[in-house]
Amino acid sequence: MKRSWKLSIGIGAGLVLLAGLVAGLDAADRAFPPPLEKAQVVSTEVLDADGVLLRAFATPEGRWRLKTAAEDVDPRFIKMLVAYEDQRFYDHAGVDPLALGRAALQFITNGRIVSGASTLSMQVARLIEPRETRSFSAKLLQLVRALQIERRLSKQEILEIYLTHAPYGGNLEGVRAASLAYFGKEPRRLTVAEAALLVALPQSPEGRRPDRHARSAKAARERVLVRSAVADLTGEGEAERALSEAIPLRRLQLPAYAAHLSEAATRKRPDIKQHKTTLRRGIQQGLEQVAREATSRLSPRVSLAMVMADVTTGAIVGEVGSADYFDASRSGWIDMTRVLRSPGSTLKPFIYGLAFEQGIVSQETIIEDRPADFFGYRPKNFDMSYQGDVSIRQALQLSLNVPAVRLLDAVGPSRLMIRFRRADIRPVLPPNEAPGLAIGLGGVGITLKDLVQAYAALANQGQPVLLGNGVDRAPGLIEGEPLLEPQAVWHVADILSDVLPPQGSPRLGIAYKTGTSYGYRDAWSVGYDGRYVLGVWVGRPDNGAVPGIAGYQTAAPILFEAFSKSGVPIAPLPPAPAGVVRLAQADLPISHRRFSMTAAGLISASTREPPPQIVYPPEGARVDLGARSGQISPLALKLQGGRAPFRWLANGRPLTELSRRRTNQWMPEGAGFSTLTVIDAVGRAASVRVFVE
Repeated sequence: MKRSWKLSIGIGAGLVLLAGLVAGLDAADRAFPPPLEKAQVVSTEVLDADGVLLRAFATPEGRWRLKTAAEDVDPRFIKMLVAYEDQRFYDHAGVDPLALGRAALQFITNGRIVSGASTLSMQVARLIEPRETRSFSAKLLQLVRALQIERRLSKQEILEIYLTHAPYGGNLEGVRAASLAYFGKEPRRLTVAEAALLVALPQSPEGRRPDRHARSAKAARERVLVRSAVADLTGEGEAERALSEAIPLRRLQLPAYAAHLSEAATRKRPDIKQHKTTLRRGIQQGLEQVAREATSRLSPRVSLAMVMADVTTGAIVGEVGSADYFDASRSGWIDMTRVLRSPGSTLKPFIYGLAFEQGIVSQETIIEDRPADFFGYRPKNFDMSYQGDVSIRQALQLSLNVPAVRLLDAVGPSRLMIRFRRADIRPVLPPNEAPGLAIGLGGVGITLKDLVQAYAALANQGQPVLLGNGVDRAPGLIEGEPLLEPQAVWHVADILSDVLPPQGSPRLGIAYKTGTSYGYRDAWSVGYDGRYVLGVWVGRPDNGAVPGIAGYQTAAPILFEAFSKSGVPIAPLPPAPAGVVRLAQADLPISHRRFSMTAAGLISASTREPPPQIVYPPEGARVDLGARSGQISPLALKLQGGRAPFRWLANGRPLTELSRRRTNQWMPEGAGFSTLTVIDAVGRAASVRVFVE
């Protein structure tokens, strides 16, 4: 009895001591946790719309350390890594007793270290808490830290820290940085040889760097491939084939695209480690290649900028802020897509669009290109010559200044500025100045991004599009009234798509316009197809003159080359809206055959208003409005002359209430002949007979 009592006391005391030891270890573990927060220090990344790396920034200590998840890496690599480094990784609790016993026995037998016993967990402990010396105490600390790490993290989390922090020579850390630097690709798909090399390098990252010690790297790769556990994973004959693959002999630069946008994103949100953009790397890569090549042909101190956007979403898919971010001679650090500059003639299509919309002109209307004086403002053409009588179509294609100012005088500069506001664009006027005729020739300030946003509405059949900023500003369509009516937009596109490409450039099927600012300071070219719009600016960031630059000769070739190398297929421009046609000059109504102006630059007018005249549709026209398909589209109606308000009738029945506008719409009830009539405020009438198909 006495003996059993003593035994019970001994067992109880032992349990108390054990519990105390466990509690003490747990307390020590909590008091001295592993520095896992160091594992969170990774490179900042800028990604494209598909999650592809555009640009990375080194950590504060200058390391390329890209955060890596297990799904970012080829599964075969992970299997090879575990097979080579830690076969019982998924079974032990941070320390492998069998490996420790084997290593100890080999040390006693051979008097030296034959093989290590470090598990992946112990290596992670060393990576986040490195020691300068390889002493017994340092090894013991790694062992303890491995046990602590295993208590806190899952096996996948431990593996991902290794994949992110493993050293690969120089300032490369992690398998993603190594794969990009040595193979030029993400590690999602690796060959057996590539995977084996990435497994081998962390054991001696400096001594096995393939760009400096190719023989050592190749030998280390071979040791991985011939390890039986690894050979079992590679498959029949794969190891032999991998052994014959060449070792990469140079280190590649990590992706470094979209410098300005990346800098802006990281400066605005430095706390975020991954910034998602709307850019597409293939497009961005093509635009930057064109920018580099074009720069070599430009004069010193001249830079360029480009913006490409998807007009269906408003997303910026490519953006180049300067010719070279690091070129101080060209002030490359300045993002020229956001700087106000004079747009030259690039606003002219919007003037012509307003004139088409208001029924003032048709494409083949004759307009004068002769010296004119608009109350002291005397515009001159770029080449200082005049063409005489030209059609509206020719005037826009040749970018003649005087006809554009005549039309702007007719439609009104203020109305043009109001239309830009519909597209959330606000060109900047000189201080204390109201909108004047000079805005038609570049007398305002506008950024390349806003100019592209304006043209995006042209490419989107008149519907305004809000461009994003590439990162955190959401793009999309702007609800409300259109910038221009679809019929007017089609006429503009029909004219601009027929402008000859610059010499040496192929026809691409795009509509485009060029511009040159006063004093040869800015050269512009903006083009669009049915899906994308691209704008190009060339000039000096300090606003200095660049003799010889011009939109057509300097910027347009870059536009065509950039469209070609962006990799996007050219989408056809939208077809003409129902009922819209381009009439020959002989088929125009009398009032539309010539745009007549007085010497003062005003539309010709007598003391008594001329009677109303329907200028569209013309008498006897056959218009296809889709009646055969059963889905009839409305027909645009336009008139000239007469005194407002106007009343429209179709086959004797009023269409709407009285209107002061000279445009209207009529929805036919079906196919066949119809008579359209307009009556002005003093009872004068005009009629046309049309056939709806």
